[in-house]
Amino acid sequence: MRMSLLKPFSKLPGLNTANILLVEFEELFQQSLADALVEETAVTVNVRLAKNLPLPKENEEVRPRIDLVVFIINMTSELSFQSAEASLKYLDSGFFLGKVCFMVTNARNASVPTQRLDSVRKLAASLHCSLLFAEDQTPEGVTNAAERLLTILKVSAGLVPMTTALYLSNLTRCTVPPDIDQPTFD
Repeated sequence: MRMSLLKPFSKLPGLNTANILLVEFEELFQQSLADALVEETAVTVNVRLAKNLPLPKENEEVRPRIDLVVFIINMTSELSFQSAEASLKYLDSGFFLGKVCFMVTNARNASVPTQRLDSVRKLAASLHCSLLFAEDQTPEGVTNAAERLLTILKVSAGLVPMTTALYLSNLTRCTVPPDIDQPTFD
């Protein structure tokens, strides 16, 4: 099976349409998030789901332009982070101009090592991407996560006048404090 590099500007955008790709290794949160995203009525939101990248090359010609790629990382799973990190190389560099973000779930779980959260923060900061935290266990948490993603998606799809994805990414990107490598005393 041949795989392809996902490119952000290889296709024309749809009129009043935004396309989002949710990438989650465990596939636990992406379906409920997708259901909440398509409830948007102001614009047409198309949601694509993937376990990881690359996407198969077979249906590349019918695949719509992807306006935003969201990597959903479950903090209780090391595999989730590793899968997201490995998938990044299958994105064209143009996506890192405001068309990629990371969404973290289960960050409040006491069993999550602080090093894992630091690794996710460093990854998002190194790529100048947004890092969102989401509550995936309640309907309100899913709705809040969807609303935050919709805000970013509308900008990334060019549906917000006078605002670009690159401008928004400069305002929302993750930054790492200089003392992140210092030990924490919890």
